[in-house]
Amino acid sequence: MYEVAVVGGGIVGSSVAYHLARDGVDAVLVDREDDGRATAAGAGILSPATSSRTADDAWFEFAVEAVDYYPELVDALEAEQDGDPGYARPGLLSVAATDAEVEDFEAALDRIERRQAELGRPDPDAFAEIPVEEARERFPPLADSVRRAAHYENAGRVDGRLLTRALRRAGENHGLAIEHTDARRIRLEEDSVAGLDTADGRLDAERVVVAGGAWSSAFGDQLGVEIPVEPHRGQIAHLDAGDRETADWPIVSPFRGHYVVPWGDDRVVAGATRESDSGFAPRRTAGGVREVLEECLRVAPGLADAALDEIRVGLRPVSADRLPVLGAVPDVEGAYLATGHGATGLQLGPYSGKLVAQAAVGDEPATDVSAFGIDRF
Repeated sequence: MYEVAVVGGGIVGSSVAYHLARDGVDAVLVDREDDGRATAAGAGILSPATSSRTADDAWFEFAVEAVDYYPELVDALEAEQDGDPGYARPGLLSVAATDAEVEDFEAALDRIERRQAELGRPDPDAFAEIPVEEARERFPPLADSVRRAAHYENAGRVDGRLLTRALRRAGENHGLAIEHTDARRIRLEEDSVAGLDTADGRLDAERVVVAGGAWSSAFGDQLGVEIPVEPHRGQIAHLDAGDRETADWPIVSPFRGHYVVPWGDDRVVAGATRESDSGFAPRRTAGGVREVLEECLRVAPGLADAALDEIRVGLRPVSADRLPVLGAVPDVEGAYLATGHGATGLQLGPYSGKLVAQAAVGDEPATDVSAFGIDRF
């Protein structure tokens, strides 16, 4: 009998399981390793301070706390396991790539100034408009058409695959069990969780956390609730920049919802599509690939000679109101949810996992997650 079973092994579920095991809870992570899991395909931009979300949005304050937690988590993982957690802080360039984007750029500056006045975020010493020439020095492939640029030095990035592996290794070092199987049903006795029925048989557990990403809604009927989470496909291109030193290049964020994220292995990531009608089909499409490459080269034509290494596809778990779904399931003792992060799973997921792990053992979460409860629907 486990104390807690966690269903779903993406960034959120792995974080829940890690935090449980780190705190001495007898936990098991049940993961069927679905193709198209969003964790493996996300760009991992960590910069809520420059987000287009409004400051009074429940998401914004939570996202700031979630990203603030990253350095503490990474320090712990570096001490508890021997792999790279995949975290860095290269900074971020916001750019108006054409005259048509200058108005949006100025609106973003106004929005950030209001945040600085109201919330102290981003730190005024860390964010400033810079000359376009300086922006090009920081990111050499930048287009000649760029008209305005601002730099935020505290923006970070995380490789979802590396961080998930680090969470699992550290969790196993703390006693976490991992089962690679399909959790087919949550077993209930009267109105309390009794465990799971899996493809490999019965698994007894006092509590269950559903962290199944885009697949989480499958458990709604069993729990007597609707879990309004559906898959949105995102396609993202990985480019080999050759012998160029990309490690210190900043993230580039223009004003059409796409991005360019450099990594330290001469790799540059360009993304991403946002496809709300994809269903559970994690496939590459000609239109999606064209979209991400055209937008990348519009802003960074200096990458035209980069090799196309890989197209990754992820199914983002998007909730009905585009906010996470976190916390206890009403009227079912021992059932908890951790899903619905949409395109910000890598940004919010590790902290969400910590908070749901606390709730699952009866502790008060370090941050109030009542705004994200399933009962809001």
